[in-house]
Amino acid sequence: MKSVIFDLGGVLIDWDPALAFADVFTSRAKAEAWLARIDFAGWNRMQDGGRSFAEGLVAARAEHGDEARHLAGYLAAFPVTIEKTIPGTWALAEALLARGVPLYALTNWAAETWPHALDVHPRLGGLFADILVSGQVGALKPEPAIYRRLMDRNGLRPQGCIFIDDVLANVEGARALGMDGIHFTGAEALGRELTRRGVV
Repeated sequence: MKSVIFDLGGVLIDWDPALAFADVFTSRAKAEAWLARIDFAGWNRMQDGGRSFAEGLVAARAEHGDEARHLAGYLAAFPVTIEKTIPGTWALAEALLARGVPLYALTNWAAETWPHALDVHPRLGGLFADILVSGQVGALKPEPAIYRRLMDRNGLRPQGCIFIDDVLANVEGARALGMDGIHFTGAEALGRELTRRGVV
């Protein structure tokens, strides 16, 4: 039986960083414009790669000056950004678990915000045999090292795994190592792909 590896953000959990700054800006459009100005996506990727929150604040202020000041509240506000789930995907994962399919998760996620994920979504702890968090190991998808780390610490072979991610580059990274990759575009399409593979 093949193991199934899930990405979390964008597949099971709907992450919306603008919500962390809803009390700072008068509209969502203004919050999103600010996120773009400070290159929040690039800043956050460094956090996911293992940079501490304190180091991230220093780096943001060095690059963007006082405009980066709002980031100071991000860690405390983070839980509101992950309260929603992706419709239908949890039910698919639970159906796989009920069938005895081994489930794992591989996520690009900052070490310091990860505890919030377990608090907001406690089902994560019972769903997956192992969750590898990029910020805890200092490697990011689609770098080969992070896939190999998950394989090695769980005794998995790439040929025995199905990898699911909403970012195509991450899926391609898994495929390059020999995994069967599914690009996630929604729970309905994922269900069809898993059914075609005979795992649900």
